[in-house]
Amino acid sequence: MQYLHTMIRVGDLDRSLDFFCGKLGLVEVRRSSNEQGRYTLVYLAAPGDEHAARANKAPLIELTFNWDEKQYAGGRNFGHLAFAVDNIYELCARLQARGVTINRPPRDGYMAFIRSPDNISIELLQKGAPLPPKEPWLSMPNAGVW
Repeated sequence: MQYLHTMIRVGDLDRSLDFFCGKLGLVEVRRSSNEQGRYTLVYLAAPGDEHAARANKAPLIELTFNWDEKQYAGGRNFGHLAFAVDNIYELCARLQARGVTINRPPRDGYMAFIRSPDNISIELLQKGAPLPPKEPWLSMPNAGVW
């Protein structure tokens, strides 16, 4: 397992970049915008992690700016922790056998979400290419929110 990123939602991207980059000293390593989804993702790294972050896409802080939402309440600004895993199906089966709810099953062979006992959302991403879709994951519905 490899730690990838922590996602936080921000209401003012410029203000957040001023804080994280201008004041704290993090470095922007990647950015993407999605017109249809109306959001921008900005990935930041600590200066000492910049080379690894560019080469491995980790470790990073992901700032998610949803264009139409300016304020978050109730802790919704914290998004999730993300880990790359060797085999998403095996890990999800092991977690499920240990009583962990798979909130978003890996139907696509690539991405799943679980929650910690304190309700922290954790994203699991298959290393490399997605695995071929297979049961029981393919037909498993979402459980709760992630």
